[in-house]
Amino acid sequence: MSSEKTDRGFGNIKAKIISGVLKGAKVMPFSKKIFKTVQSVPFVQKKIQKGIDGMMGELFDSIRPYKDQFPVFTKLPEEGRARTEIIGEMEYMRSSEDDRWKDGFVSGAVYHGDKDHIEFLNKVYALNSQTNPLHSDLWPSTTKFEAEIVSMTANMMNSDKTEDSITGTVSSGGTESILLAMKSYRDFAEKKRGITSPEMIVPVSAHAAFDKASQYFKIKMIHVPVDKNFKADVEAARRAITENTIVMVGSAPSFPHGIVDPIEEMSEIARQHGIGFHTDACLGGFVLPWAEKLGYQVPKFDFRLPGVTSISADTHKYGYAAKGTSVILYRGKELQHFQYYKTADWLGGLYFSPTFAGSRAGALSCACWAAMLSIGKKGYMDATRKILETADAIKKGIGEIPELNLMGNPLWVIAFTSKDHNIYKVMDYMTKKKWNLNGLQKPACIHLCITLRHTQAGVAERFIEDLKAAVKYVKKNPDFKGNMAPIYGLVASMPVNDIAEDFFDSYLDMLYKP
Repeated sequence: MSSEKTDRGFGNIKAKIISGVLKGAKVMPFSKKIFKTVQSVPFVQKKIQKGIDGMMGELFDSIRPYKDQFPVFTKLPEEGRARTEIIGEMEYMRSSEDDRWKDGFVSGAVYHGDKDHIEFLNKVYALNSQTNPLHSDLWPSTTKFEAEIVSMTANMMNSDKTEDSITGTVSSGGTESILLAMKSYRDFAEKKRGITSPEMIVPVSAHAAFDKASQYFKIKMIHVPVDKNFKADVEAARRAITENTIVMVGSAPSFPHGIVDPIEEMSEIARQHGIGFHTDACLGGFVLPWAEKLGYQVPKFDFRLPGVTSISADTHKYGYAAKGTSVILYRGKELQHFQYYKTADWLGGLYFSPTFAGSRAGALSCACWAAMLSIGKKGYMDATRKILETADAIKKGIGEIPELNLMGNPLWVIAFTSKDHNIYKVMDYMTKKKWNLNGLQKPACIHLCITLRHTQAGVAERFIEDLKAAVKYVKKNPDFKGNMAPIYGLVASMPVNDIAEDFFDSYLDMLYKP
């Protein structure tokens, strides 16, 4: 199998998923209320399920492109396989999947990717592959590394500019950091304020992890809109506060449009009302501090603001650690203590853990610590300079294309749309040119998240050249459909949320089908 074929299969998975949802729907654009009634009819349910089932075979080929090349194991082999064979198969698969991100065709996903850096982290991981922070008595080195990761990250968030104690833990990623924080606010509010019907105020542009926290922990989500510059509406956030509000959220920056919310104003409102404020800096925590030092206009978002009571920052994004680490920080130990799990009456002895997991891969924390130390302040500053300079060049190039419009004034996560053309058709053309961009909605736009992969010579120029060609092609070929353009259009007009959930259940089930 060629890498081109592999890329084509992986690149179309999202389109096929949404297409499957729509095939399952097969309904007219009824109102949501009428549609839910129609959907409950057994005959309609069967038709919907038939449509969903019909897509599974095609999707399975996309997520299992190697099934005809290599053995499929549904049970342990009688004899162990040769290690050389196993390594050989893995090396083939890796080489088939690496080209696009290495050459800078992918939005986000791989944030560093330099060969020497990867080899260094792999060596660190190998040295510490057996470590487990759950057993701090056996591996005190790992707890040393995690404590220093937290301290170094807190220092970046200006912990030294406040008299309060800034504490934190290492988690497995941004989603876990956010979940941990929301759980802590919920439990704190129940014990200290007697709130049993908690609410969280979250901008519509915030990461979906907050919705996940809302579902998991039964915290009512109160969404507030964004303004014309895609910043959270401060007054709407103020009006949303009730006696059950436990926390307000702001992004630094938001994933869709790369815009930093007015965190200074929002956090002060939260402080005045005696509620928590969480800054989600998962995406920007390791960029914004250096961007500010480089002279870019960066709104305050960290512990310099007295109303900010917690911050999440991903070390495995622009911290350039291996995938699987993030940091959650708190203003004061009291709130953090509601994150911890501890039990003293288990028959297995005393048990306690700082995060959701019990046993954890300590090697990931070791690699994170090594990455931060090996890069240092100067390294992060240089990396941020390259990223922002590349982003400036790309924003300038987009601004020179009359048919396109930037969404707000982002620093390096660049969202854009078109008043003249269907922006998803532009994205479809870019996909044909190997680019992997993120399609966004409400409003319709696409974005490119700049990483160090895009700072390589010629990548920014190639992006703008291909983007100009995409706009020109769509302009000359108004009937061009592509994969995503018609799908996004239908999704916008059809109440298919329930069908989408059923389809996603089937898709996620299929991920674990050998």
